[in-house]
Amino acid sequence: MRDALSEARKCEPSPTAFSVGCVLVAWYPTDDSVPLPLARGHSRELPGNTHAEANALSKAMGVGFHSSDSIYNPYPGIAIETLLRHTTVYTTLEPCSVRLSGLQSCADKLIAAGVRRCVIGAAEPPDFVKCEGAQKLKEAKIEVIWFEKFQEECIGIARNCVPY
Repeated sequence: MRDALSEARKCEPSPTAFSVGCVLVAWYPTDDSVPLPLARGHSRELPGNTHAEANALSKAMGVGFHSSDSIYNPYPGIAIETLLRHTTVYTTLEPCSVRLSGLQSCADKLIAAGVRRCVIGAAEPPDFVKCEGAQKLKEAKIEVIWFEKFQEECIGIARNCVPY
Protein backbone atom coordinates (compact mmCIF):
# COMPACT_ATOMS: atom_id res chain seq x y z
CA MET A 1 0.00 0.00 0.00
CA ARG A 2 2.94 2.33 0.63
CA ASP A 3 3.91 2.02 -3.06
CA ALA A 4 0.35 2.89 -4.08
CA LEU A 5 0.45 5.93 -1.77
CA SER A 6 3.72 7.00 -3.44
CA GLU A 7 2.00 6.74 -6.81
CA ALA A 8 -0.95 8.84 -5.57
CA ARG A 9 1.45 11.59 -4.51
CA LYS A 10 2.60 11.90 -8.14
CA CYS A 11 -0.86 13.12 -9.22
CA GLU A 12 -1.36 16.63 -10.47
CA PRO A 13 -3.86 18.02 -7.92
CA SER A 14 -7.35 18.65 -9.22
CA PRO A 15 -10.42 20.17 -7.53
CA THR A 16 -12.70 17.98 -9.65
CA ALA A 17 -11.02 14.58 -9.34
CA PHE A 18 -9.38 12.42 -6.70
CA SER A 19 -5.66 11.64 -6.63
CA VAL A 20 -5.28 7.87 -6.53
CA GLY A 21 -2.35 5.47 -6.75
CA CYS A 22 -2.38 1.82 -7.77
CA VAL A 23 0.12 -1.04 -7.89
CA LEU A 24 -0.48 -4.43 -9.54
CA VAL A 25 1.42 -7.30 -7.92
CA ALA A 26 1.57 -10.70 -9.62
CA TRP A 27 2.13 -13.92 -7.74
CA TYR A 28 2.21 -16.79 -10.19
CA PRO A 29 2.29 -20.13 -8.35
CA THR A 30 5.64 -21.77 -9.04
CA ASP A 31 8.06 -23.53 -6.72
CA ASP A 32 10.17 -20.41 -6.30
CA SER A 33 7.51 -17.74 -6.77
CA VAL A 34 7.42 -14.51 -4.82
CA PRO A 35 5.07 -11.55 -5.32
CA LEU A 36 6.48 -9.23 -7.97
CA PRO A 37 5.31 -5.77 -9.12
CA LEU A 38 3.70 -5.90 -12.54
CA ALA A 39 2.73 -2.24 -13.06
CA ARG A 40 2.02 1.02 -11.26
CA GLY A 41 -0.32 3.86 -12.11
CA HIS A 42 -1.73 7.12 -10.82
CA SER A 43 -4.59 9.42 -11.70
CA ARG A 44 -4.16 11.72 -14.68
CA GLU A 45 -0.97 10.12 -16.00
CA LEU A 46 -2.38 10.38 -19.49
CA PRO A 47 -4.16 13.45 -20.84
CA GLY A 48 -7.70 13.77 -19.56
CA ASN A 49 -9.18 12.42 -16.36
CA THR A 50 -7.48 9.01 -16.48
CA HIS A 51 -7.70 6.81 -13.39
CA ALA A 52 -4.94 4.98 -11.51
CA GLU A 53 -6.24 1.42 -11.90
CA ALA A 54 -6.91 1.87 -15.63
CA ASN A 55 -3.43 3.33 -16.14
CA ALA A 56 -1.76 0.45 -14.26
CA LEU A 57 -3.72 -2.11 -16.29
CA SER A 58 -2.78 -0.32 -19.53
CA LYS A 59 0.89 -0.43 -18.56
CA ALA A 60 0.70 -4.13 -17.67
CA MET A 61 -0.90 -4.85 -21.03
CA GLY A 62 1.47 -2.54 -22.91
CA VAL A 63 -1.34 -0.29 -24.17
CA GLY A 64 -0.97 3.47 -24.54
CA PHE A 65 2.37 3.84 -22.74
CA HIS A 66 6.01 3.79 -23.73
CA SER A 67 7.69 0.51 -22.86
CA SER A 68 9.91 2.36 -20.38
CA ASP A 69 6.77 3.14 -18.33
CA SER A 70 5.90 -0.53 -17.95
CA ILE A 71 7.47 -2.94 -15.54
CA TYR A 72 9.03 -5.94 -17.26
CA ASN A 73 7.08 -9.20 -17.18
CA PRO A 74 8.50 -10.90 -14.06
CA TYR A 75 7.45 -14.32 -15.36
CA PRO A 76 8.81 -14.74 -18.91
CA GLY A 77 6.80 -17.12 -21.01
CA ILE A 78 3.54 -16.54 -19.10
CA ALA A 79 0.94 -14.44 -20.89
CA ILE A 80 -0.15 -11.20 -19.22
CA GLU A 81 -3.76 -12.45 -19.22
CA THR A 82 -2.67 -15.41 -17.12
CA LEU A 83 -0.61 -13.24 -14.80
CA LEU A 84 -3.54 -10.89 -14.22
CA ARG A 85 -5.58 -13.83 -12.88
CA HIS A 86 -2.85 -14.16 -10.22
CA THR A 87 -2.63 -10.45 -9.48
CA THR A 88 -3.47 -8.42 -6.40
CA VAL A 89 -4.42 -4.79 -6.97
CA TYR A 90 -3.35 -2.32 -4.28
CA THR A 91 -5.27 0.93 -4.67
CA THR A 92 -5.48 3.92 -2.37
CA LEU A 93 -9.15 4.52 -3.13
CA GLU A 94 -12.04 2.21 -4.01
CA PRO A 95 -12.11 1.58 -7.78
CA CYS A 96 -14.79 3.68 -9.44
CA SER A 97 -18.05 2.01 -10.45
CA VAL A 98 -19.23 4.76 -12.77
CA ARG A 99 -17.46 7.36 -14.91
CA LEU A 100 -19.22 10.66 -15.58
CA SER A 101 -17.07 10.90 -18.73
CA GLY A 102 -18.71 7.77 -20.13
CA LEU A 103 -15.47 5.78 -20.04
CA GLN A 104 -15.47 2.24 -18.64
CA SER A 105 -15.22 2.21 -14.85
CA CYS A 106 -12.10 0.94 -13.12
CA ALA A 107 -14.12 -1.75 -11.35
CA ASP A 108 -15.32 -3.02 -14.74
CA LYS A 109 -11.78 -2.92 -16.13
CA LEU A 110 -10.45 -4.95 -13.18
CA ILE A 111 -13.29 -7.45 -13.60
CA ALA A 112 -12.58 -7.77 -17.33
CA ALA A 113 -8.87 -8.29 -16.59
CA GLY A 114 -9.76 -11.10 -14.18
CA VAL A 115 -7.61 -9.96 -11.26
CA ARG A 116 -7.66 -12.17 -8.16
CA ARG A 117 -8.03 -9.63 -5.36
CA CYS A 118 -8.18 -5.92 -4.63
CA VAL A 119 -6.72 -4.32 -1.51
CA ILE A 120 -8.34 -0.92 -0.93
CA GLY A 121 -6.99 1.85 1.28
CA ALA A 122 -10.26 3.80 1.63
CA ALA A 123 -13.82 3.91 0.33
CA GLU A 124 -14.42 6.54 -2.32
CA PRO A 125 -16.03 9.55 -0.68
CA PRO A 126 -19.34 10.69 -2.22
CA ASP A 127 -17.84 13.99 -3.46
CA PHE A 128 -18.56 13.29 -7.13
CA VAL A 129 -20.60 10.07 -7.49
CA LYS A 130 -21.94 7.24 -5.37
CA CYS A 131 -19.29 4.53 -5.70
CA GLU A 132 -20.12 0.84 -5.64
CA GLY A 133 -16.80 -0.43 -7.00
CA ALA A 134 -16.03 -2.80 -4.13
CA GLN A 135 -19.51 -4.32 -4.39
CA LYS A 136 -19.09 -4.84 -8.15
CA LEU A 137 -15.76 -6.58 -7.55
CA LYS A 138 -17.27 -8.86 -4.89
CA GLU A 139 -20.18 -9.75 -7.18
CA ALA A 140 -17.60 -10.75 -9.82
CA LYS A 141 -15.95 -13.08 -7.25
CA ILE A 142 -12.88 -10.87 -6.83
CA GLU A 143 -11.66 -10.88 -3.24
CA VAL A 144 -11.88 -7.40 -1.68
CA ILE A 145 -9.74 -6.49 1.32
CA TRP A 146 -10.14 -3.17 3.12
CA PHE A 147 -6.76 -2.00 4.43
CA GLU A 148 -7.98 0.55 6.95
CA LYS A 149 -4.57 1.29 8.49
CA PHE A 150 -3.93 3.95 5.83
CA GLN A 151 -7.51 5.19 5.39
CA GLU A 152 -6.93 8.73 6.68
CA GLU A 153 -3.78 9.18 4.58
CA CYS A 154 -5.47 7.75 1.47
CA ILE A 155 -8.42 10.16 1.81
CA GLY A 156 -6.12 13.11 2.48
CA ILE A 157 -4.05 12.42 -0.61
CA ALA A 158 -7.18 11.73 -2.67
CA ARG A 159 -8.55 15.16 -1.80
CA ASN A 160 -5.14 16.79 -2.25
CA CYS A 161 -4.97 17.95 1.35
CA VAL A 162 -1.99 15.96 2.64
CA PRO A 163 1.36 17.76 2.33
CA TYR A 164 3.79 16.22 -0.11
